[in-house]
Amino acid sequence: MPKPVPQPIVSDQLPQLAAEAMKASRFPMLATIDNDQPRVRPVSPIRTDGFTVYIANLRSYHKTEEIAANVKVELCYLDPDHNQVRITGEAEIVTDRDLLQELWDSYKLLQQYLGSLSNPELIVYRIRPHQVRYMREWALEYHQVPI
Repeated sequence: MPKPVPQPIVSDQLPQLAAEAMKASRFPMLATIDNDQPRVRPVSPIRTDGFTVYIANLRSYHKTEEIAANVKVELCYLDPDHNQVRITGEAEIVTDRDLLQELWDSYKLLQQYLGSLSNPELIVYRIRPHQVRYMREWALEYHQVPI
């Protein structure tokens, strides 16, 4: 069977291609480190601003300890056409009350599960990107996306 030949990518299109792949991928995978063991799990972003991604979490989840010990994380989006976006960055806890209220108001599922923005279990992480890479299906080559 011949190897698939991906369509060429125009570098000016990379931000748009990456954004489209992210939008089409409902549940990206979040990679963290647990001591010396990598861990990966699906997450549901509550907001995306460009390539900055916000993720709600519960304090009782194990990834809370992992991120506290090592803020370096990676998100991997895979859309239905097998295009990938990888966001490498650092997770920080959002403490700005106005931003938290805005996120809370815009994401009804949080309200259903947690009842109140004051619920002590709630943590919202902002993943600040250091690197964004895009790969078209089976191209086997990542392209740096300007951030």
